[in-house]
Amino acid sequence: MRVESFFSRADLEEIEAAVHEAEGTTAGEIVPFVVSRSDHYEAAAWKGATLGAFLAVAAAAAVYQLGGFWGGFLLAWILLPALAGGAVGFATVALVRPLRFWLAGAAAVDRRVHQRATAAFVENEVFRTRERTGILIFLSLFERRVIVLGDSGINARVQQREWDAVVATIVEGIRSGRPGAALASAIRRCGELLTRRGVAVRPDDTDELPDQLRMREE
Repeated sequence: MRVESFFSRADLEEIEAAVHEAEGTTAGEIVPFVVSRSDHYEAAAWKGATLGAFLAVAAAAAVYQLGGFWGGFLLAWILLPALAGGAVGFATVALVRPLRFWLAGAAAVDRRVHQRATAAFVENEVFRTRERTGILIFLSLFERRVIVLGDSGINARVQQREWDAVVATIVEGIRSGRPGAALASAIRRCGELLTRRGVAVRPDDTDELPDQLRMREE
């Protein structure tokens, strides 16, 4: 799914307003960031090609054993099924999301999403705040994963289970078809959480990072 079609204009406005509202009561800087995918998982597609080629050659060998080849054994009876099976296997894995995840492995998918979230944290300079109070809310649409990363000034005060509750808010909202409202609610929840944890707004506080939702097609 394309990122631009996932959120309506009203969603974008609600998300930006939620960031502005949350940052009005805390020194935290909240950066919502959405990517279409964290990886293309080419290795999984090539695994599918290998599996498809093997199955096609095995089927051709079975037919040969049954006497189904006209003209006897030819090298083409191995090469052609292998090429055709490999192409079908590659295309099938590339198009069928659950199959691609199965061949990639859950651990590899989780690792790649976390790596992409960490890269987004750096790319968007979430660390460039005066008191290291930046928060990245990262959504990867293809993988259907959400990660919240806090900078050192935040993580010293907030426990992982509290970030997990923020993630659950987004996931539940997306499942019910309200991605914009869910993300806005999670952002407000971050603001309330930081206020409770004493990450108070300073008299000379400035808006150090943009409030808009950042989106990337990959």
